[in-house]
Amino acid sequence: MATVTAGARLHVGFQNLSLARERLYGGIGIGLAEPRVTVTAEPAASIEADDLLVREYASRAVDVLDVSGVAVALEASLPRHVGLGSGTQLALAVLTATARAHGLEPRIRNHAPAMGRGGRSGVGVATFEDGGFVVDAGHPTNRFTTEPPAEGDWTVPPVVARHNLPPEWRFLVVVPDAEPGRSGDDEDASMRAVVERADPAIADEIAGVVTRKLLPAAAAGRLEPFGEAIAEIGRKNGAWYADAQGGVFRPPAGELVEALEECQVLSGVGQSSWGPVVYGVTDTAHAAEAEAAARDALADRELEGRVILAEAAETGARVRTDGSV
Repeated sequence: MATVTAGARLHVGFQNLSLARERLYGGIGIGLAEPRVTVTAEPAASIEADDLLVREYASRAVDVLDVSGVAVALEASLPRHVGLGSGTQLALAVLTATARAHGLEPRIRNHAPAMGRGGRSGVGVATFEDGGFVVDAGHPTNRFTTEPPAEGDWTVPPVVARHNLPPEWRFLVVVPDAEPGRSGDDEDASMRAVVERADPAIADEIAGVVTRKLLPAAAAGRLEPFGEAIAEIGRKNGAWYADAQGGVFRPPAGELVEALEECQVLSGVGQSSWGPVVYGVTDTAHAAEAEAAARDALADRELEGRVILAEAAETGARVRTDGSV
């Protein structure tokens, strides 16, 4: 039996969504140690899985690995379509568990497109592989078409920067009970509409923030400028998405962002992907105060939800086979 467990990821935003610039997308994000998805797998003669999405990914994995079959069980799951990268982490966990159950080494980056992952952002694939803070190179703009590419007809964008973040940093993750973010065909249609009218000047502004503030702060482990940079990048991305999601941040994420920006111990407050997850960064000394502020923000708006304090992941997915790590 093979067991694979992988942490969630935060998606800060993209470096460019304008067709007027040479490269498109270019994801920026952070792998988290918690929450996690965990799957187990055993060789089988066919596809066995109780969860429908797990079954779909198991079928893809069996095809790409050319094995007889697999029995996959979902032991722990990430909230789906909330901005934590649940689809990519689950797909790659199933792929890895299937491969290891059959005594094979998965080629994560090569096989991710066949699993339907890594088509725009490479952050989820990169954090599954190695954790950390990640920036990817995006795709050549001349490959963009108004129709989505054929299934698997892409390569995962390469990582251009990766750093482990200081172990004393804590990411506050707020998961309000709200409508899920966009995914699948709905997400594809929204992204195409955004790309076709995106202001290229925003990409130029983001480039300056990334090179002059974000990357130096990540490399040096400086929390305040790191937080300021990811907050600025998130807001600039929100300007691209404003028409598609009803504002710089989608409801109710915008109200939570506004409330948490008032918390003096939090930096880098923003929305992950299409939301509704909202995040911020603090340190161990101020984590309890940040958590209390998040719970108050939910309660003041009569929202239910989950509040998580997580370290940045220092490594990628963990694999255990037949009792060995």
